[in-house]
Amino acid sequence: MSVDYSGTWDIVSNENLDAYMAALGIDFATRRIARMLKPLKEIKQAGNSFTIQTLTAFKNYSCTFKIGEEFEEITKGMDNRTCQSVVKWDKEKLVCVQRGELRNRGWTHWIQGDYLHLELTCGDTICKQVYKKRQ
Repeated sequence: MSVDYSGTWDIVSNENLDAYMAALGIDFATRRIARMLKPLKEIKQAGNSFTIQTLTAFKNYSCTFKIGEEFEEITKGMDNRTCQSVVKWDKEKLVCVQRGELRNRGWTHWIQGDYLHLELTCGDTICKQVYKKRQ
């Protein structure tokens, strides 16, 4: 592992968010508010230990994990479900698989230059987000 994900990241694009939230079962009013938000990601990495915070004016979400160790994740601030999650390295990408009541759920993070990419998956729906690192 040679990539350092640590830093503060500002969103620059957010493709297919509404469909992704609908796949999660999030109500229309909440989806409408979420589409207007500009999330900020704060990532703290110490070797294979991570804390990823997604911060908005409406709701915040925080996730702490160690690579390869399954953990119970409560998606508070998103769809408020409990799932069993595990994050692994796939070369220099972080890949999370979330097992719970929704099928094919998870996310993948990777860095290209000053940009952090995130693909969120639920069922057959994919939301693609891109963040730029603050200097």
